[in-house]
Amino acid sequence: MNELLNRIDEIHTTPMGIDRIKRNLELSCPDSAVVDWCKTRITAPNASFTLKGKNWYITSSNAVFTVNKYSMTIITAKLVKA
Repeated sequence: MNELLNRIDEIHTTPMGIDRIKRNLELSCPDSAVVDWCKTRITAPNASFTLKGKNWYITSSNAVFTVNKYSMTIITAKLVKA
């Protein structure tokens, strides 16, 4: 967890990642705001972190974010099903 939070400024995603995150989370914010929106959720006090292989899985609020441990790329984000 500390490893991820210490590198929070490195977190980014690809143009395809932005599209996927916006679609999966039903976001209507501008593309330029998607990564900052995700970082806010990842650093929230209620966030929980799991490292499995090369990916971090961060559960925060009603979403799960998948971040590559090495490249710090947000691969995807999905709504948590109740």
